[in-house]
Amino acid sequence: MQTIRLILNDKFIWLLSGSVLLATLVPVTGSAKPIASFAVSAGIFWIFLLHGIRLDRQEVIAGFRNWRLQSAVFGFVFGAMVLAGLVLSQILEGYIASMIAVGFLYLGCLPSTIQSAASYTAIAKGNVGASVVAAATVNLSSIVITPVFFALLASSVGIVITGASFIKIMTMLLLPFVIGQLIQQWARPWVAQYSGLVGWSDKIAISLAVYVAFSGAVAAGIWNQVPGDQFLIVALAIAALLIFAFGGAWLLGGVAGFVINDRKALLFGGAQKSIAVGAPLAAILFPAEAAGLLLIPLLFYHLTSLILSAPLAVRLSKL
Repeated sequence: MQTIRLILNDKFIWLLSGSVLLATLVPVTGSAKPIASFAVSAGIFWIFLLHGIRLDRQEVIAGFRNWRLQSAVFGFVFGAMVLAGLVLSQILEGYIASMIAVGFLYLGCLPSTIQSAASYTAIAKGNVGASVVAAATVNLSSIVITPVFFALLASSVGIVITGASFIKIMTMLLLPFVIGQLIQQWARPWVAQYSGLVGWSDKIAISLAVYVAFSGAVAAGIWNQVPGDQFLIVALAIAALLIFAFGGAWLLGGVAGFVINDRKALLFGGAQKSIAVGAPLAAILFPAEAAGLLLIPLLFYHLTSLILSAPLAVRLSKL
């Protein structure tokens, strides 16, 4: 019962699902596209400004004292998961639409979530502080690491990330983060005071990026270009990746000899993937029709990992 309540109460699941449904029924077209594109850019800037305001420098410094756990999360997120995404993308090439196959590589290169990882670690009665710091660290690092890894690995399948794209990434992701850090002293009390409203604005901005990207895919004829059996293949691949991610992160914690609370932090901090970074970055790197296809594996993975995390966290809370 607690598991079902956790899933039903996660409004972000409903927001993302609603974004995909709305894009299918009422995609952005015509003269509305430039307006939607500007709104997405503004939303991306806002998301990373909030990241900069929320991430306390002292928490990061303190968290690095548990360097073994931080290293394990970092290595699993940007090592094992990148390799898994690359392998899956190569296996699936030729069986599903090329851009969706590349989406598995893109998924593998992304950082873990911050809020969800911390929330489920808390429910599981794990090391919440270490979870927050680990997720925040990989998210900060991802501003550079994710596009670089993806550019290097995607070049083998003909995807080219230009220098102009990297400049745009720095402008839309790194610049607002730095501004957020600079104004943190004055802005954090305001963010804390209006945490509910700010939290919703964050989620809505991410959902808008998903909506516009998927609208492009719908307008390009995704439902005609991608038959149902390809979505079944994607679902099976996502299931395999979830088993690898959650099983691998848990086993790594055991092999490394972590105490149970640190293993729980590694599990949720290593296995989940951030759509808060994935959707905005895809909007920067690709036109909407390509970004919509690229995001399909991430959407499947993110939603199912949240649903899977709920019963796992409840079960682990008893250990």
